[in-house]
Amino acid sequence: DLLILDSTKITVGAGRLPWAPLKGERAGVKLHVAYKPTQGQPHRIEETTGNRPDLLSSNALRDTDYIIVADRAYAKFIQFDAYVQDRQSFVIRIRDNATFHQSRPRKRQKAVGSPILEDFTCQIGRGAKRSKQRHRVIKLQDPKGNPVILATNLTRSAEQIAELYRARWQIETFFRWVKQHVNVPVLFGTSPNAVYSQLYIAMAVYVLLKMFFEHVSPRIHESASLSLTLFVRALRHHHLSPEWRVALSSYSFTFPFPDS
Repeated sequence: DLLILDSTKITVGAGRLPWAPLKGERAGVKLHVAYKPTQGQPHRIEETTGNRPDLLSSNALRDTDYIIVADRAYAKFIQFDAYVQDRQSFVIRIRDNATFHQSRPRKRQKAVGSPILEDFTCQIGRGAKRSKQRHRVIKLQDPKGNPVILATNLTRSAEQIAELYRARWQIETFFRWVKQHVNVPVLFGTSPNAVYSQLYIAMAVYVLLKMFFEHVSPRIHESASLSLTLFVRALRHHHLSPEWRVALSSYSFTFPFPDS
């Protein structure tokens, strides 16, 4: 399974969060998320001030049971060595100006219409920041013709690895949904405890709403079916149809609490 790492920033005026200053007249916090696209929900989260680099939260988010997929903010070449040592599978985009040392092309058959341009192994970086181990690098073009360079330790075909990275867009959709429907951009408190508690509660609300929806929607006739977004809107405004209200009131939810 994939685990997509990314963050989203919530900003306000500098006077509201003096403990979390950003450039200019703004302040803000970051919500760092490890997102499971197959289940459509977060796996791990971490909250920090808005100026904390994403890379510093990667160890709190990653999980060796998953293939982590991440953008350039998580690309530190020496960190790739640690991932290999920890048996952490990864597909991470690196910057276009990255330096490659002692490149060796990999043998492959190029599929018709493949976006792959190059597939090779090398040490990545320069000087003290160069990786000590060799890593696989895949160069490709996105649908708009822009270059994309991926580093990975997977042995799958280059086309399959490109598809794994393409799944990264799903966390962007998740962030947009949460900001639109769980009121994340509006921070009600000003202390670190109040702000971080609100964000944790927002994530819990999302998970519960999605759980309710996925448990109840199979019991709803096709003529009354709703998307998750429409379900949440109808629930918020008390506009759920009688069929949905009956299904929600009669369904027994079992929470997977751990054994004591």
